Amino acid sequence: MLLRDKVNADIAAAMKSKDAARLSALRMLKAAIMNKGIEKSHDLDDAEVLQVVSSLVKQRRDSIEQFSKAGRTDLVDKETGEITVLEAYLPPAASAADIDAAIADAIAETGATSVKDMGKVMKAVMPRLAGKNADGRAVNEAVRRKLGA
Repeated sequence: MLLRDKVNADIAAAMKSKDAARLSALRMLKAAIMNKGIEKSHDLDDAEVLQVVSSLVKQRRDSIEQFSKAGRTDLVDKETGEITVLEAYLPPAASAADIDAAIADAIAETGATSVKDMGKVMKAVMPRLAGKNADGRAVNEAVRRKLGA
């Protein structure tokens, strides 16, 4: 079953169970998938749908950060709930050991020695973590620590 078909089935299930919060998040996801499909002029495959989902999760995390600074706990709770729904469609998160191993391999491959080589290392690390749900910001911080910043 394609991921977008699963989203449609989950929308129907949320409607039947009258789960308004889940339904809202799923409808937002479906709209984003449809918009991206229109933008690309073709139906999205699962990899492209995963990119849409991960970008929506990233947007929600950024929103949570802003709402927390503004003291809007009601909106923080809403965004957190949406992240929970969206993360069900992402592959399992990469473990810290996976990230560390990928960083060590990338540093060895690129011969990086300082923070000036961050770009090279990040470019080598991210493909190694493809297929795993790895937060780019966390990977960036781990690379920065390894390179001694």
